[in-house]
Amino acid sequence: MNFDIIKRDIIIGERQAALYFIDGFMKDAVFEKLMEFLYKITAKELSGIKTMDEFSKSYMPYTEADSSADIETVVTMLLSGPAILLIDGIGDALIIDSRTYPVRGIEEPQKDRSVRGSKDGFVEALVMNTALIRRRIRDPRLRMEYHQIGESSKVDVVISFIDGKADERVLRKLRECINKAKISGISMTQQALNEALVPSSFWNPLPKTKFSERPDFASACLLEGKVIVVMDNSPGVMILPVSFVDFFKEVDDYYFPPVTGSYVRIIRVLSSLLTVYLMPLVLYLYNNVNMMPQWLHFIIPKEDLSIPIFVQFLILEFVVDALRLASVNTPDALSNSIGIIGGLILSEFAITAGWFVPQTILFSAFVAIASFSQPSFEISYATKFLRIIMLILVELIGIYGILIGTVVGITVMLTSKTISGRNYLYPIFPFNFKDFCKIFVRTKIKNEH
Repeated sequence: MNFDIIKRDIIIGERQAALYFIDGFMKDAVFEKLMEFLYKITAKELSGIKTMDEFSKSYMPYTEADSSADIETVVTMLLSGPAILLIDGIGDALIIDSRTYPVRGIEEPQKDRSVRGSKDGFVEALVMNTALIRRRIRDPRLRMEYHQIGESSKVDVVISFIDGKADERVLRKLRECINKAKISGISMTQQALNEALVPSSFWNPLPKTKFSERPDFASACLLEGKVIVVMDNSPGVMILPVSFVDFFKEVDDYYFPPVTGSYVRIIRVLSSLLTVYLMPLVLYLYNNVNMMPQWLHFIIPKEDLSIPIFVQFLILEFVVDALRLASVNTPDALSNSIGIIGGLILSEFAITAGWFVPQTILFSAFVAIASFSQPSFEISYATKFLRIIMLILVELIGIYGILIGTVVGITVMLTSKTISGRNYLYPIFPFNFKDFCKIFVRTKIKNEH
């Protein structure tokens, strides 16, 4: 027996009735009024009622109520939160959606912060998230298409789009993937839903979906013709379709004047390029000091090397990730201290012990800081893997390692497709000059006429 599934036996119009609901999902004030109304129904009023649909139209004052004769549907709805009303002599059931979920406040998400933007964010309740979008887009063409996915969890999923702007191929593909998805449960993570909707190779780290916890950014994407997938129990929404360049566009670009937004976007692009190429280039120059310009000789280590530069770079790659994980898993009051103090103590000890030289720690720290200019963790790790491949190739074959690494990265992107079928590297390939300029330049927001 489940202690949280409550059965309330009542009498409605001199007939036996039962009300089933999940403890914790009930709005007490609403049901107190509802029960008071149901008790007033007389036997004469109920005598002509043959179906729950008739009962709902005549005697159910609550707005969100629907009848169903399918047992599986009724059970699924009960486990989702709505209450179920059964009345003797009426074959089907009445589903009363008066549920309320435990939910936190809609404060600004910690990761997707904005200097001048709104300070609200998505939460774990599906209806509240769709309401945050509706609040910003009062267009009658805005659609909220409901689905369920997962064989055991049966998670509620909504496909949101603006009719006439969204790509019909993307919508058709999403519906097909949801209908065909065979997932035992996805209550733990968005990634299971992401992999079900946008399948990709195990060895390809490039994200095909962009996540956001900001309703203003999600609404802006809808107005641009994107499709938003909202998932219950998740504070983030999926934005589709996206290509590589979409990860360089962020909400702050649109809260500043075009020239400032363009400057911020260019800095973001340059920082991302530096995170890929800086350490492989430095390693090549260290391995070929005679190729190093005279003005760069100050970066040559003065100390004797106990560990080769290549090995130092690789170790520091893993140490930075270890510090990041330690900071994430540390309570908020200590997380910043752990990251800063841990990095200072470890680096100071490593230099004093002669394991590392200050230059390698400096370059690794710069790359780690520059990687935070890219808010997408998926893209950050994709560039990290490419950087590690380049470091290995540079150590083995010199400058050709950077060229081969670049070719490998471009080839992976060229062979990847978005859910719409467009190349992942668009607008670089196929080249579109107007869209290519938008990578670096934030154009003025146009008014629709």
